Amino acid sequence: MSNIMAFAGSNSSTSINFALVKYTVSLLPDHKVQVMNMAQYDLTMFSEDYEKKHGYTNSLIELRDDLHKADGLILSVNEHNGNPSAYFKNLIDWLSRLERKFLEDTKILLMSTSPGKRGGMSSLEKVEQMLPRFGAEVTATFSLPSFNDTFVDKKGIVDAELSKAHKKAIETWLHSLPAEK
Repeated sequence: MSNIMAFAGSNSSTSINFALVKYTVSLLPDHKVQVMNMAQYDLTMFSEDYEKKHGYTNSLIELRDDLHKADGLILSVNEHNGNPSAYFKNLIDWLSRLERKFLEDTKILLMSTSPGKRGGMSSLEKVEQMLPRFGAEVTATFSLPSFNDTFVDKKGIVDAELSKAHKKAIETWLHSLPAEK
């Protein structure tokens, strides 16, 4: 069985992207998945001065180590003004300083959602281009538009076409994971 990790690129306690991640994980009952709630992950804003003075936190090193163990990553990124959130960018900055290829050989299911009709597509597209720089392979993407109309807590994605597209993205991603050892 592949080692899978899942989180949203948001530190909001009410993150709709984290809701999408948890729903996606619920569709993988035969897989062991480590789900991380980034709202519980305190991360100082990156600066070279701070890095020189304080180094890296244990939790950052542990996150990097968990990513190394993962064959696959389920990641849903939020969007702020057409870009990934400052929190997610900061997380990437810290991890890449710790180790440039921190996602080496990791297969990623990249998702996004937002209340808007584009479903965070601008952020998704930017992150999809960014992650290979760190060794990742984005093997499937999915965007859920109009979250408040297309997602219902306890039910998940209620639009039939979007639900079908979501399941197809999951299957494509699962097929990209290494065969069981």
